[in-house]
Amino acid sequence: MPGSASVVGMAELISPEPTPVERVLDFIRTLESGGGGEAIRPFLASDFQLHEAPHLLAPEGSTRTLEQVLAGADQSGKVVVGQRFDVRRTTCEGGRVVLEADWSATTLMDLRHWDAGDTIRARTSSVFEVRDGLIISQDSYDCYYLNS
Repeated sequence: MPGSASVVGMAELISPEPTPVERVLDFIRTLESGGGGEAIRPFLASDFQLHEAPHLLAPEGSTRTLEQVLAGADQSGKVVVGQRFDVRRTTCEGGRVVLEADWSATTLMDLRHWDAGDTIRARTSSVFEVRDGLIISQDSYDCYYLNS
């Protein structure tokens, strides 16, 4: 069939849109590699919101806008280094992705429960909503381990 080879060739050049799970995992890997606001911005919708349940570092919990999250990502390099997410499991239904992970990082400054140089660890579960290839929200539930 004339022209069919070129259509197939073009189709092979177009990479498929990542699945919601792939998008979330790419976002997590970008955070893990030390990505600041500029690095994580392509993953997040303009109306993105982060909801954090109360935890040791934010006893009241918090809700942050895209701008606040990007600014926080830029500042995180002054607080911790060597972030690592050991993903335990993911679950996906439609655009909703649930991720469970063990998170750790080394503190660069004294924090309420940790001294500079300590390894801070948490078990985290997050529920992400992905729409049109962008993360529109993250609800995060972090359980920090205290150094003994």
